[in-house]
Amino acid sequence: MYTHEVLIAGFGGQGVLTAGQLLAYAGNLEGQHVSWVPAYGPEQRGGTANCSVVISDQPVACPLVSEPTACIVLNQPSLEKFEPMVQPGGTLVVNTSLCTTRPKRTDITVVPAPATDLAVELGAIRFANMVALGALLAVVPMVKTESILEVLPKVMGEDKAQYVPINREALKIGMEEARRVLMV
Repeated sequence: MYTHEVLIAGFGGQGVLTAGQLLAYAGNLEGQHVSWVPAYGPEQRGGTANCSVVISDQPVACPLVSEPTACIVLNQPSLEKFEPMVQPGGTLVVNTSLCTTRPKRTDITVVPAPATDLAVELGAIRFANMVALGALLAVVPMVKTESILEVLPKVMGEDKAQYVPINREALKIGMEEARRVLMV
């Protein structure tokens, strides 16, 4: 039996909800039980945003995640709020481009990834979410990369179809970065 409880957090406009949708759709594609619950402030961009994703081989009893087994934080306020909630033995991906402090816990796996900087090198800051998602999947392969790539066009929609190739590249770069820093 397995259950991955994932929390993804950052500012609105960073693609937090999209990253969560990708995980949920990919898990569903693989026949896993999934849930995806978004939470955000009233602002469309710049406010807080987070989402809970549960991927399990059993029916999901509670879709809310209060003690994640894995967490992605894309900014400093999210690091401060959610680092204490990660389960001991869990994984925390930290966007070191925007987090000014480093995690203090020693009972979790911390994956430092300069997601924003790497996204800017790709050509647009908007792909930091995919870099961070790639970093998480390199360490905790809860869904296959191929499944993420398969559902990517559906999640992006026709109006953003031109961004699918660069999102694929961002995912790959994030995986490579995690493997480089953790030597996995």
